[in-house]
Amino acid sequence: MKTVRTQVCIIGAGPSGLLLGQLLHDIGIDTIVLERSTRAHVLARVRAGVLEPGTVGLLDQVGVGARMHTEGLVHDGFAIAHDGVSHRIDLKRLTGGKSVMVYGQTEVTRDLVDRRTATGGVTHYEAENVEPHGFDGVHPFVTCRLEGEDLRIDCEFIAGCDGFHGASRRAVPEAAIRTFEKVYPFGWLGILADVAPVSHELIYANHPRGFALCSMRSPSRSRYYVQCNAGDSVEAWSDERFWDELRRRLPESAADAVVTGPSFEKSIAPLRSFVAEPMRFGRLFLVGDAAHIVPPTGAKGLNLAASDVHYLFEGLREHYRDRSPLTLDAYSARALDRAWKAVRFSWWMTMMLHQFPDRAPFDERIHDAELAYTLGSETAQAALAENYVGLPY
Repeated sequence: MKTVRTQVCIIGAGPSGLLLGQLLHDIGIDTIVLERSTRAHVLARVRAGVLEPGTVGLLDQVGVGARMHTEGLVHDGFAIAHDGVSHRIDLKRLTGGKSVMVYGQTEVTRDLVDRRTATGGVTHYEAENVEPHGFDGVHPFVTCRLEGEDLRIDCEFIAGCDGFHGASRRAVPEAAIRTFEKVYPFGWLGILADVAPVSHELIYANHPRGFALCSMRSPSRSRYYVQCNAGDSVEAWSDERFWDELRRRLPESAADAVVTGPSFEKSIAPLRSFVAEPMRFGRLFLVGDAAHIVPPTGAKGLNLAASDVHYLFEGLREHYRDRSPLTLDAYSARALDRAWKAVRFSWWMTMMLHQFPDRAPFDERIHDAELAYTLGSETAQAALAENYVGLPY
C-alpha cells in the first residue's frame, strides 16, 4: 500500500470540501481532497442557487467571485403568492441593505475546481472505498483505492465533506452520535428549462393544490418546482403536465407570464430535516450535508455548509498559526447553534407554504393564521428576511 502525508485530508469535492481546501491552501496548510465520483459528474450536479452574503464573502475570499459577480443575479427581495395575490418580501429594506445572490451551485463548484487546479491543490477523483481511521487518537489516516492501487493518507485532521450518504458519518461509532430527523410526506418535482424566468425575483406560491417555486439560474434559464406526492415518479410528469400544474398554482398575472419550453433536467427531491450531533469526533469533523440536511424551502443547504467551513477554517487556522485549540474545540457547538436555527427556519417555511395531506382542521386554521400574520406584519416579515439572508456567523 502506498502511503502519503498531508495536514488535512478532506473527503468530498463538493462546494464545502473545495471551499475548505482552498481556504487552507491559501494560508499554506497542506490538503488532499478525495472524491468518489468523476470530475465530470461533480461538475454536472444540479443543486441550489441562492447564496447568502456570508457565502458570497467566502467565495470572494478564495478568489472565485469574479464570474459570480458578473453572471450572478442580485436579488433584493422575493414574493410569496397566496389566494391569488403576490406579496413582496423586501429583503434589502427589512435587513438594512442585505441581499442574496442567485448563482447556481454547479457554477460555484466549477469556479472552485478551476481555482484549486490553478493554485496547485491536490484533488483525487474516482477514489474508491474511502474510509477514515484512527480519528479518536492522535494519528488519523484515510484509506482508499485510487487508479487500481491501495492508498493510505496519513494526516493530522479529517474533514468529512462527503454528504449525507458519505463514509465520514458512517465511520463514527453509533453510540457516539445522536441523530434527529423529520421526513416530510411530499417531494419537490423540479425542472430546468432554457426559457426566460416568469419574474426577476423568486416566487414562493402557497396554493390548495400544493406549493410551487419559480426560480432561475440566469436571465434565460429557469428553475421551477411543484410539490408532488412522495411516491410520484418522474416518468409520470410530462413537460406539458408540469407546466399546466405550475400555472394553476400561481397568481393569474404570473401564470400568464410563464414561458414554456422543453426541460433538459427533471427530478424529484424528497424533503427531510436531519441533524447529527456532535459534529466533531476526535480529529474527524463533519461538514455540510454529512451533518445536517434541510428542506430547500429556506435556501439554506449550501449556505449552512459554507458556515460550517467558516467555523472549521477558523479553528484550523488558529491551531496551526497560534497553536491554540480553543476555536477548534468550539467548532461543533458553533456550527450546531447556527445549523439548528437554519433547520428551524427551513421547517417553518416548509410548514407555512406546503399542503400536508394529514393536516387536521385545527392545524389548518393555525396554518392559515400563520400565513396571514406573516404577510400582514412588518415585524414578522423582518424576521423572515433576517433568516433568509442568513444569520451572522
